Amino acid sequence: MAEVSRSGFYRYLQHEQPKEEDLLLRERLQQLAVAHGRKCGYRRLTALLRREGYLANKKRVLRLMQEDNLLSLRKARYVLTTDSHHDLPVYPNLTRRLTLTGLNQLWIADITYIRLRSEFVFLAVVLDAHSRRVIGWELGRNLHAELALKALRMALQERTWQPGVLIHHSDRGVQYASREYTSLLVEHETRVSMSRRGSPYENASCESFMKTLKHEEIYANDYCDLDHLRANIEDFVERYYNRCRLHSALGYRPPEEFEQAAALDGISAGATMSFFRHEEIYRSDGRSLTDGKPTEAGSPDHRFDESPAGYSLAGWAASSRSTRFF
Repeated sequence: MAEVSRSGFYRYLQHEQPKEEDLLLRERLQQLAVAHGRKCGYRRLTALLRREGYLANKKRVLRLMQEDNLLSLRKARYVLTTDSHHDLPVYPNLTRRLTLTGLNQLWIADITYIRLRSEFVFLAVVLDAHSRRVIGWELGRNLHAELALKALRMALQERTWQPGVLIHHSDRGVQYASREYTSLLVEHETRVSMSRRGSPYENASCESFMKTLKHEEIYANDYCDLDHLRANIEDFVERYYNRCRLHSALGYRPPEEFEQAAALDGISAGATMSFFRHEEIYRSDGRSLTDGKPTEAGSPDHRFDESPAGYSLAGWAASSRSTRFF
């Protein structure tokens, strides 16, 4: 008589009204997604919700974002901009076995391009590798060394560090290998480190920031000219990225909050460099140590390619300040 199917009637009986807490979670999720300009993925939005006291699983957040069309915008693109084919001096990579223990121990730098309506412009940045905070940046219309120098000068004015402890790491681009750039670093008693040619993973943290900038700011907006772009990047870097954006490598904390916590814990004198050893060390005559204990450094049984773990860069910084690597 009601013209309703049996299966539809039973589904109606089992239907439940959504709980109030589910509605509040969904509403807050929508607010956070809009507030961050659809720049955050479901993992970061889950961390934001948990910081506010919501009990949310990342799979549940992803499902709600899919249902409400709140997925973040993504666009993959790669263009090579590094010119490493030059006759300028290059420096070895000092960061491969580096373990950071505080701020201002390792700065990382890179350059990327940005396409506007009628031209290409370039952005140089300098980050503190421990907190991932942007401490220097500069926009320009060319790839001259002055672009990278302005970003470095901004970082030098922004931060203070212990002489001989700080390492500056970049690729082998002509801007960073130029005499003006390396001389400024040596003048401020900063050691120079460079990635190998064609190895962007050796500067992965800075490359990750460039990806974040492109996906969450550049690709999501349309800029009229260089001044418009400069204003937006300044707002993104200073207001959003450094102060509000949660970083997964920092325990889902913004860089500024992470630095404040690091300042309360105290700043270490220098980073440490660790050297890995095999579980079984072989003697020089081919016989293995059956007790599993490593030989002492400097003993006849110590292999040439082994070094004790825990060397401090600050310990030999004073003796290597005047050393130049080519």
